[in-house]
Order: sequence, then C-alpha cells, then structure tokens
Amino acid sequence: MKNFSSEELKSDSLPQLKVLCEKLRTEIISTVTVCGGHLSSNLGVVELTVALHRVFDFPKDKIVFDVGHQCYAHKLLTGRAERFSTLRQRGGLSGFPKRDEGDCYETGHAGTAVSAALGIAKARDLKGGDHAVIALVGDGSFNNGLLYEAFNSIKILHTNVLIILNDNGMSISPTVGGAHEILEELKEGDAPIEDVNLFESFGLQYRGIYNGNNLEEMVDALTEAKNLLKNGSVLLHITTRKGQGHAFCENAPVITHGISLPTGGKDYSKALGEELCALAERDGRVIAVSAAMTDSLGLRPFFERYPDRAYDLGICEEHASVLCASLAAEGMKPYYAIYSTFLQRSFDEIIHDVCGQNLPVTFCIDRAGISGADGETHQGVFDLSYLSFVPNLTIAVPKDIGEFRSMLRASANYSAPLAIRYPKEGCEGEVKPVEIGKFEVLHSTMSNIIMLAAGERCIRIAQSVLNRCQKEGTDFTLVNARFVKPLDSDYLLSRKERIFITLEDNVLIGGIGDGVRRLLSGSGKEVVGFGYRDEFIPHGGIDELMREFGLDEEEIYKCVKNYAGG
Repeated sequence: MKNFSSEELKSDSLPQLKVLCEKLRTEIISTVTVCGGHLSSNLGVVELTVALHRVFDFPKDKIVFDVGHQCYAHKLLTGRAERFSTLRQRGGLSGFPKRDEGDCYETGHAGTAVSAALGIAKARDLKGGDHAVIALVGDGSFNNGLLYEAFNSIKILHTNVLIILNDNGMSISPTVGGAHEILEELKEGDAPIEDVNLFESFGLQYRGIYNGNNLEEMVDALTEAKNLLKNGSVLLHITTRKGQGHAFCENAPVITHGISLPTGGKDYSKALGEELCALAERDGRVIAVSAAMTDSLGLRPFFERYPDRAYDLGICEEHASVLCASLAAEGMKPYYAIYSTFLQRSFDEIIHDVCGQNLPVTFCIDRAGISGADGETHQGVFDLSYLSFVPNLTIAVPKDIGEFRSMLRASANYSAPLAIRYPKEGCEGEVKPVEIGKFEVLHSTMSNIIMLAAGERCIRIAQSVLNRCQKEGTDFTLVNARFVKPLDSDYLLSRKERIFITLEDNVLIGGIGDGVRRLLSGSGKEVVGFGYRDEFIPHGGIDELMREFGLDEEEIYKCVKNYAGG
C-alpha cells in the first residue's frame, strides 16, 4: 500500500475518504492474517483515525493512544504504509506506537494516555507551542485508577488537551464496572445530569455522543472539539463498533481482539480453567479473579460455572491484588490470573497487602518469559526478578502443563502467598505430586557440571544440549529448578559438582542464577547464568529473540563443552 500525504487527506472529498477507509481495513486484515496482531480493535477506529487526520495536522499535532492496540490505521497514514507488511516482525514495524517510528509517545499498557497527554501539553505550553494534544482512550481504560489520577490534575496543570473516549463496550473482554455503567447510561440517553457533571467537575468540556464509525459525523465533531480547545480541555465521547467492517470480527470481538499465528502448542490457560473449576468444586473458598482478561486467561468456564465466586474487575490490577488479599484475610482462597507484564502494576500491593500479611493468594502469571511479537511492553521477563526478593512469597515455574496442574493442586492446601509463572503455550506432561520448594532431577551423572533449568522453554534447550553432548561423550546432571523461591538449598548445598549452569526465561539480574550464586557464595563453586541481558527486548519471534538476547542453545552447548574440557 502506498504512503499517503497529509495534503491528500485534507483535499480529498468525503466519498474518496470513505473509499480510503475500506482500503485501510483491507490492508489491516490482510497484514494481520499473515503477521498476527490486534484486529478488531484496529478495525473499529478506521473512520475516527481518518477524520483525525482530516482535522488535525500530524505530526505537528500530537496523539497518544491509550494501550496502543488501535494505532494501525494511524501508522498507515503517517508514512509507514509501505513497511506495514513487516508488522511485528523482527526489525519491522511495532504493533504499538513507537517513538523511533515517529510517534510522540510509546504505550502498551492501559490508563497512561491522559497523563502522557497532559505532560506533552504542559511541555508545549512551557515552550510556547500551539499544537493540539490528543489522548485516544478506550472505555475499558475508564476503569483504571491512573486515568482518574490524571483527571485530578487537569485543573492543577492549567493546560488544554482533547480526550477522545472511544466507547465500544470492550477492553479485551466486555467492559465491566461502575464507570462502564455510567457510560452505558450516557449512551442510552437516560443518564442523570450528575454523570455529565462528573467529567465537567474535573475541568472537562463534555461533548457527545457521536457515532465514531460515521466519517462525516466524526469530521464535524472533531472540528467542533478543536475549536473548543481554546477554552479548555475537552472530552469527546464517541461510540464505535469493535471489528467494524468485518462481519466475523463484529460478532466475535473477544477472540479477534488479538490474532496469534498457530504454533501447535497447548494453552496453559485451558489447564488453568479446568483445574480451578475442579478446585472450586471441592472447596467453596476458591475464588477466581481477573483484570479484564477473563477469556484470554482461560477463566470463562469458571465464570460460567461459579459466577458468585468469579470477579472480573476491569483494568484495575492494583485493586484486584488488594481485593485478593482481603478475601484471603477472611478465610477465602483467591486465585488471581494475570499476564506477567500487567502484574508489574501491582508491585506495591504484592509487597504490602499480600506478602506483608503472609496471605494465601495464588498468582497465576500467564505470558511469562518472552512473549514475542507484542514487543517491549509485553515481554514477561522481569517477574522472577521483581518477585524473588519479596519475603513470604513462593515462586514456582512448571516444566510443562502437567506439572502446572500439579502445582495448582498443591496450592489448594498451601497457606502462604504463591506465584506460578508460565508461558502462553507448552507441552502436556505427567501430572504427579509436587513438593513445594523441591527440585526434580531429570538426569543424573557423575560429571563435574550440573545444569539448573527453570521453566519449559529452558528445560527444552537444556535437554537438547544434553542430547548433543552425550553423543560426543560429554555428560552433565540436569535439574528441573521448578522453585525459584525458596531455592532447594538442601539439594544445592549437598552437590559435589564444581560448575553450576543456570537457565531462565527471565532477565539475569535478580533471577534464579543470582539466587544460586548468593547461596553458593564462598563455597568454591562457579555459577554461570544464562538469561536475558539488561535491556528491553523488542518485538519478533519467540525463538529468535531468546537466541539473540541470551538463551542461545549454541552458546550454552559451547559453555558445557568448555568446562568439560571439550
């Protein structure tokens, strides 16, 4: 698809722009089919994006996309159309806004856009600029507390921004909560005046509700909002249909929110849903908690079967952690399922509310390790590090889905905080009892080398290295280091090997390698760690990123051969 100029977008007739909208949809669909990515969320904002480019002057004017999974049409209209086929590929375009591609601000997690827009606008004011600053926010983010912290600053900062509320009733799963109900009342036209005043009390001029999939209506509404910015910040409330223009996406917005390319692996999330249902059947204290990701985390069967014990709290990760802590304090058994990078937002609550009170909350941490094509904001490579130094917390890393099931079953009678971290996909495996805090020896030998591998991907690499070495007469002991905290110190301190090699699908700093090194300090043992370097990992294929950033099978093989004298 050819690149577009801003002059074309401003001079073309509305019928021509409507044709452009369909071209953009076709390009988005054809590219996502090949590369994967966010589909229904991007299809829903095509008319809005074209209208924004008609009314405003990018890149002079600035736009911040909340989350960022609705920026594809904007990429196509800002000089990136000819490279769009490289979307989410290593060295290609990111699936999210990126400053090195010409975007003004990078996003990937919900709730940040209004704060960012206020900062950009305030910098504009201080530098004497006159450009517009826009925050495009989905209604799902209106549940997020960070947005209201930003609202609280609008009057204080004395600057003007345009906030576009893209209301489609969805985040990834359908939007829930009190903020959602207020927006529904506004759309239905029977909202009390207090609902509008809620926004105006923050210093926003509220305008709405407009059809965001009607190009003419959007051009008019945005033109009015642009003029109103002279008098202060504006909240423009529009409605769109997620998946607009593609019948299947319109009818299935949840499963087409993000399109993943098939890999042949089995989903850990399916096992989570099955095991939690089984636990809940035996134990009335079991509760499942999600932060707007019920379906992608495998919890839909639980929510349907046990609706009174299933809570989707919207994009409110911190609140969900405190709720779990308080439920546990009252004798319940909460399981909080969440992506690794989204759990980062709950760090203070993990320390203060859950672990500080030593409460039996189980964190089921999905998409741990490199997640691949979503890039820096979604690589779950920090959780072993930021959780490993929190007192009272046990951290488990299953070697396959069977062991994951075993860990969940063991959690039923565990009376302290527990985190189980796992990738999106993996292999089935044997379900057998797991003793909390104990490693599993997968292969034993009299070699002077022992390899400790944490997690399915690392064990797969380790077994491949072992097979190669054995064919050449070299051997080493291989251990499933399935508990990162506490480490199996009795086992480690009893070993006679001199060389300890650790593998982890996590950054090296603060991970299992660091823990083993501290434990064996002064013992004369040498610890060699393989994990990810101290840098952010971009988008690309999982295997290629693992090799490039520190988990290279060839380098691990050479390390073993070197210490074995080969």
